[in-house]
Amino acid sequence: MIADSLTLPCGAVLPNRLCKAAMTEGLATPEGRPTPALNQLYGLWSDGGAGLLLSGNVQIDPDHLERPGNVIVDREPDAEMSAALARWAREGTRGGNHFWAQISHAGRQCQKMVNPHPKAPSDVKLGLPGGQFGQPVPMTTDDIQAVIDGFARCARILKVAGFTGVQLHAAHGYLLSQFLSPRANTRSDNYGGSLENRARLLLESVAAVRAEVGVEFPISVKLNSADFQRGGFDFSESLQVARWLQNASVDLIEISGGTYEQPRLLNLDGVEPVAEQAIAPSTRAREAYFVDFAQAMRKELSIPLMVTGGLRRLDAMEEALASGSADVIGIGRPMCVETDAPRQLLNGCESLPRFEDQLSLLPSWLKWLEHFKLFRTVGAFATQYWYYEQIALLGKTGHVAKDLSVFTATQNQMASAKAWVNARP
Repeated sequence: MIADSLTLPCGAVLPNRLCKAAMTEGLATPEGRPTPALNQLYGLWSDGGAGLLLSGNVQIDPDHLERPGNVIVDREPDAEMSAALARWAREGTRGGNHFWAQISHAGRQCQKMVNPHPKAPSDVKLGLPGGQFGQPVPMTTDDIQAVIDGFARCARILKVAGFTGVQLHAAHGYLLSQFLSPRANTRSDNYGGSLENRARLLLESVAAVRAEVGVEFPISVKLNSADFQRGGFDFSESLQVARWLQNASVDLIEISGGTYEQPRLLNLDGVEPVAEQAIAPSTRAREAYFVDFAQAMRKELSIPLMVTGGLRRLDAMEEALASGSADVIGIGRPMCVETDAPRQLLNGCESLPRFEDQLSLLPSWLKWLEHFKLFRTVGAFATQYWYYEQIALLGKTGHVAKDLSVFTATQNQMASAKAWVNARP
């Protein structure tokens, strides 16, 4: 079943049901251009057997990055940028798969080292300790229009470069997700208040992208099933937005969840209690974070759905596909180490490794501290740096370092980010 092709509403065909999920790379130049490291990385992933690759965040605004090292497409490209994008797209499709660019704007989730006062729906600051994120500035209507135009321009440029689709990132607390959230969006104009107003930026961005790329080019949206925060974007609202997206000619919705404040995408609790959602949990193996939400959406929607997060076992993937809960299965962290993980599954591998189970920021004699939520959460984010460093090593050397410590990986990633910021033009 994972080997079955999938015809999307626009007519494009995915050769199988496995997708390399979007994961941040941090390998662009300080000007935001793709590099040989990105080309090598996506060539390896393209050879790995997935029917679809999703890029990490391609940002539409250089002042609102998800992290240092994002690719940036914020203007009409010069010859050098056009060539760099085309090389990246060519390497990412060399295996006969689709390669879609995930296009994004970080809004208030832009680190202070990049922008101390990022633009956002409202002046609601992230509720995180540590001071990494600055006080946001509410967007004007001109700012909002610039975002809509930016998504449309970016999608058109990427299509010309050879990407075979785009995904608008409306999850995980980035700008489009911020507008959807009544906690982050306290506006009183046409972009705030009712759900219809809070979804306006997303829907207008989708419409603008569709007008630029035409009816046969795949458009996906990554959407939170919920923010899992009290007073935040919840499942009932997500379902309604999904209905609107289906009617707006979107071809695939990826179901995810959480924000920096409530990182359910990492299967973690955040700085406050999780706001539970009114759906019935299934009896399937609890390795799939968002399959239950997709299953509940399937009862209302005909649009193809993708789920990412936690899935490692072939039988659980096949069950999700057979039940109609999902049409595409996203694979993330395993592919940071084993780039051919999709091919392994297609060849009958029963389960992919869960490297995070053996990783820890703390030495063995301090592991008892992980009983405390703060240490557990910090450690989980540090584990992400280990995966980021494996991605960087794949791009730069073509190989990974499984024996690398979480502490060293974290140091390397922080140093790389600082060097990138210092080198910005």
